[in-house]
Order: sequence, then structure tokens, then C-alpha cells
Amino acid sequence: MTARDPIPESAQAHENAPPLVWPRIALVTPVFNSGKYVEATIRSVLAQGYPNLDYFIVDGGSTDGTLDVIRKYEDQISGWISEPDRGMYDAINKGFARTSGEVMGWISATDMLQPGGLAVVGSVFRDLPQVEWITGRRTGYDEEGKTVRVDPVMHWSRLQFLLGGSSRHIQQESTYWRRSLWEKAGAHVDASRRSAGDFELWVRFFRHAPLYSVNALIGGFREHPDSDSLADVANFNAMCDEMAEAELRARWGKWFGAYQTIDSFLRRIPKVRAVWYMGKSLTLRALYSLPGPAPIIEPAGSRWRTRGLFG
Repeated sequence: MTARDPIPESAQAHENAPPLVWPRIALVTPVFNSGKYVEATIRSVLAQGYPNLDYFIVDGGSTDGTLDVIRKYEDQISGWISEPDRGMYDAINKGFARTSGEVMGWISATDMLQPGGLAVVGSVFRDLPQVEWITGRRTGYDEEGKTVRVDPVMHWSRLQFLLGGSSRHIQQESTYWRRSLWEKAGAHVDASRRSAGDFELWVRFFRHAPLYSVNALIGGFREHPDSDSLADVANFNAMCDEMAEAELRARWGKWFGAYQTIDSFLRRIPKVRAVWYMGKSLTLRALYSLPGPAPIIEPAGSRWRTRGLFG
């Protein structure tokens, strides 16, 4: 494979125009005893045919046949290791430390990329140098791997994300970033966490750069009974709330403190509580229909463009 593709005739300015260069994408798959799903994940990556991919798999010492699946594809990936680790986020850090791609992301061993997802990622970062991280439309698979949910494109801002409640979740499987942003944000995923490590990483990313939404499909989350986040949704959301509130206090302490005081007072009044909750819910939903600081990214022929706040 080559990292260079010829420019289509319609895009050639003159016969000596340089070829397009696809950015190198570092993609990591953490896995532990996921023999039931991991082959579909690997195949979804390899089927992309992306011309400049640095794909590394980190296994935590599986005993269920996962290693047999990895060995089946080892000549088609950058590399893999199998050794005990401290969980998924520790494995992700190990993988990224062994890659060199300028664009980064991970896909867990139960999830999959959408067809053409990496072409979306690579071409967006190639065409729009001002963009530091992106997320595609949230999509979901059922346990058998069929796409069963595609959400509308969403606007994101730091404040929307932190205030967004249960609707705030940026889909990790559809989110990619430049290595320069990764380094500015600490160059690690918090390996002390069992879940919500991606949320904590987004909190740090938002300190440095706005998030651009891409009106395209990139990856998807598979709903299955072994999912850590689905196993205890209430605890997962509580962890996210705690991190968001800490960031809100640090950034908007005075105003957030006033909001908390009002919220605590109104929740204690029975006749007001239901109306207050309904108003909060409607307000949070409305947030995601409002433009954020970063325009939406949309296809424009063979390239990408940013659609401004007013179209």
C-alpha cells in the first residue's frame, strides 16, 4: 500500500500537481478474552483499505482463543503484544506508545468501524489543518453486528458537553484527534479507571481545542451483555457527572456555584420540582440543536468544508 493517491482529474490544477498525501492513522485495539467479537473488529479495520494505517493490537493475556484470531491477521497489521495489563486504558496507552501515526483513535475489540470510516478521518484531517479533533455521527450495532441506530449530526461545545447530562456522550468509536492535541492534553488515557476514561480524555481535550462534528459515519458501538458501560449505566453516568462538575467548578466556579444553589433549592419544593426537571431536560436537549464554536464538517465533492453557523 502507498500513502499517496493520485488526484482525480477534476481536482488537478495542472499536470504537475503533487499527489494527495494521506495522514498516517494510529489505531489501537485493546482486547481481553473477546474471541467472540474481535475478528469482526479486525476485519472492519482491514476492510477499510486505508493507505497509511498504523494498526496495533494489545491483548491483556487472553485465554479464550483471541490470540488465535490475532495471529490469523498478524501479517496485515503493524504489530501486537500479549501480556498482563491493568485494564483497557492501560492497554490503549501501551498501544499508542508503539505507534507513530499523526492522527489517533482506538476501536475496542467488540466494536467496529463503519465502511469508509477511516477515509473520512484521514481526508478530514488532510483537508482541514485547523481541525484538531473530530467526531462522526453516533451509530450503534446490535449484538450480531447489524447497524441499528444512526443519530443526527450534533453540535458540540465545551459547555454543552459538561452540562449535557445523559445526552452528553461523545462516541469514542467515532472520535479521532491529532497527536499534537494528545500530547498537549497529557499523552495518556487515565489507566486507573475501569470505565469512562474516554470521557475524562474529552474533558482534557476541550481545554485545548474545539470539537468538530463530521456529518458522516466513522465507527459504531456494539450493544452486548459484557459491556462495562451498559452493565451499570447509573454508575457510569455518575462518574461522568462528577468529572463534569469538577471541570465546571474549575472553569466557571462562581456561576456554577450559583446554579447549584438554585438547583438544590428548587428540587426541595414538591410543586416546583417536576417543572424544574422538565425545564432542565428541554434546555439540555435544545443545547445540541444550537451551533457550537466549531462549525459542522460536511462533504463538498471530493473534499470537506466547514458549514458556518448560519449555513
